[in-house]
Amino acid sequence: MTMAPKAALLLAVLALAACNNPNKYGKGVVDPGGAYGSGAATGNGVGGARVPLGNINDPNSPAYFNGRVGDMVHFVVDQSTLSPEAIQILNGQAKWLSSHTKYSAIIEGHADEQGTREYNLALGARRATAVQEYLISQGVSGSRLRTVSYGKERPICTEAVDSCFSQNRRAVTVLTLGGN
Repeated sequence: MTMAPKAALLLAVLALAACNNPNKYGKGVVDPGGAYGSGAATGNGVGGARVPLGNINDPNSPAYFNGRVGDMVHFVVDQSTLSPEAIQILNGQAKWLSSHTKYSAIIEGHADEQGTREYNLALGARRATAVQEYLISQGVSGSRLRTVSYGKERPICTEAVDSCFSQNRRAVTVLTLGGN
């Protein structure tokens, strides 16, 4: 085998390996029903370890945060401005995070499928940053918050209709173990 086919094969293997890293967010990611979870009672951790989500009726559990406080806020088309409804949810998130310091959060920014990939990645980043900045303004330590943008790459709804587009214009706060 000559050098060129070996190099191409190596690049293909590395590219595939990079696409499948369930531990990219580190130990203890808690994301039920999100991109990395199944909606079951546990979230994925490093090496397949499970982080208990707890009971939705227990105010100290991540399940309560996700289901009762709310882990998602929505945005208007082409905007990263927080709505009054989003602010209400984020106030609850800030209060919960402030009293549960063993958790940190990854804030995922998302967009609908309209627009280019590059535009939607930038828009998702602005949405995640808007949520992060608001949580910081409410007293959550910035060292406990990270952001990531998925743009239009991880839709909740895949139909090309306005009702689906509105579901995909969002920011999701994903809890992780290891707060300050």
